[in-house]
Amino acid sequence: MENKSFDPAALEMLEIVKKEGYETAWERLEKQQPQCGFGLLGVCCRNCMMGPCRINPFGDDPQRGVCGATADVIVARNVDRMIAGGASAHSDHGRRPAILLKEVAEGKNRDYQIKDVDKLKAVAQKLGIDVNAEINEIALKVAEIALNDFGKQDEEPIKFLMAYAPKKRIELWKKVEEALSTNAKIKILPRNIDREIVDIMHRTHIGVDNEALSLLAQGIRAALADGWGGSLIATEFQDILFGTPMVKEVEANLGVIDPDYVNIIVHGHEPVLSEKIVEVAESEEMQNKARQAGAKGINLIGMCCTGNEILMRQGVPIAGNVLHSELSIVTGAIDAMVVDVQCIFPALPELADCFHTVFISTSEQAKFEKGIHIQFEEDKAIETAKKIIEKAIEAYSRRDKSKIYVPKQKSKAIVGFSVEQILKALGGSVKPIVDVIVEGKIKGVAGIVGCNNPKVKQDYFHVTLTKELISRDILVIGTGCWAIAAAKAGLMTMDAVKMAGDGLKSVCQALNIPPVLHMGSCVDCSRMLVLAGAIADYLNADISDLPLVGSAPEWYTEKAVSIGTYFIASGIPVHLWPLPPVLGSEKVTKILTEDVKELLGGYFFIEGDPIKTVEKMEEIIMEKRKKLGI
Repeated sequence: MENKSFDPAALEMLEIVKKEGYETAWERLEKQQPQCGFGLLGVCCRNCMMGPCRINPFGDDPQRGVCGATADVIVARNVDRMIAGGASAHSDHGRRPAILLKEVAEGKNRDYQIKDVDKLKAVAQKLGIDVNAEINEIALKVAEIALNDFGKQDEEPIKFLMAYAPKKRIELWKKVEEALSTNAKIKILPRNIDREIVDIMHRTHIGVDNEALSLLAQGIRAALADGWGGSLIATEFQDILFGTPMVKEVEANLGVIDPDYVNIIVHGHEPVLSEKIVEVAESEEMQNKARQAGAKGINLIGMCCTGNEILMRQGVPIAGNVLHSELSIVTGAIDAMVVDVQCIFPALPELADCFHTVFISTSEQAKFEKGIHIQFEEDKAIETAKKIIEKAIEAYSRRDKSKIYVPKQKSKAIVGFSVEQILKALGGSVKPIVDVIVEGKIKGVAGIVGCNNPKVKQDYFHVTLTKELISRDILVIGTGCWAIAAAKAGLMTMDAVKMAGDGLKSVCQALNIPPVLHMGSCVDCSRMLVLAGAIADYLNADISDLPLVGSAPEWYTEKAVSIGTYFIASGIPVHLWPLPPVLGSEKVTKILTEDVKELLGGYFFIEGDPIKTVEKMEEIIMEKRKKLGI
């Protein structure tokens, strides 16, 4: 049991799962063993009906698929399709607030407002828009540029990338394009967000692109369109519409569930609905309805990245990361689980049927065979939120008290570290962080991104890696399920400063910040790019010159592949674990771990031990410091 999770609350719930015979991701993983070795190496192809084909990369005679595709081509195509899937998820997420901002600016939607005018003007200024105009006029122009970046048909790079990426990095991307285009037209600067994803799907169709470097270059192009385009738009526009996160203290872990209240979990990734659920749930009308049903009120709780969104902006407590989604239902105290999109296990509604819990889907993109569907429409946001909350209150009366068990574990966490809040803590400039890095008080910065994977002991890698990094005077920032793991482990408090090395400890005490900074949901990895870009521009340097390193230690989604790729394409080395499905091609593995370093400065490296990972990350940081002469 202890090999499944590092979180004591999860272990308590897993004992109940075992005793009662419920099924979770861990049980389903066991039933899948042994998993396909060809799939793990990335050498199976089902892109046409001459297959599926699989290649043994260790045979003496190089094998080919029926069409003649080699292992190099098959692995590269599979990597590209993972990037396309991940970039699609985050970029389509960005489209929604872009459309909503346009509708608000045009007066077509009155359920939402522009909450952060300063952020709107800051974005507009970057895009070259006159900020002295009327607010709705500014908002409309910003929204139109974003939506144009999704679909324009010229060959020029997307405007958001050109407005936000540091100058030296843009220059390097252009030089790489020139070098790659000597013998063939290989480009990496994205033309539009949707087009680069469609380009991947086209060139990975049978009989199109059959050269590993060309395929992977297009993967990089799509990832850049995500990181400096779709994901960036999502973050910036959500800040404009819902407010830029500010520093606040919250609670994390299953202990935030309160049996005396109507407990509603919002789970997924898009805050357009969850923001309204927070607003409506806090209304006296809904609280009174809950009291009339016999509860003390409504307890709204976050899960996964939708949880991170309302955690950062509204201070809503969070029950856990993605592997807690099933365990929260097993507490027997959840009256409704309300979901939007991404990382929502199809098994959740069936598990909810074992309890009184009503499972409510809300997106036209995410339907489930069981549960109920309440379609969310932005122009009826308040009405929809009321309907959802009323379903939860109705479910409360059907509770089976004999099934209720809520672990006590919950931790405090200081969250809300948007780029703006970090700069505020630094006095309005990146100079103080640069100074303490130069002085050696902070050796460098590690960015860690989320996911849980039942193949890896839940939260163990996240927490062990983070503790070891801060003990070596490396500041840790990050997003997603990692951020929730760190919050649950108490690493985002001022008490955690005592775990830091002497240099980092002194900086944290001076700035009154924890050594581990929660920067948001997984789409908010763009905040880390923006912060890195600001430091690079301040130093008139390239991101690849800076003592920065990334990690995705418990990854499982295609989004993580896109995130990792846009980080290495932006010049930051990235650690991965578990093993990505590339080892079936020596050529593809070499491109992603070695050759790309020479071209772009960033690269992937693999390591399954958290202490050895930290040693490698520190080694990279110290090499960067040496080259900078500090």
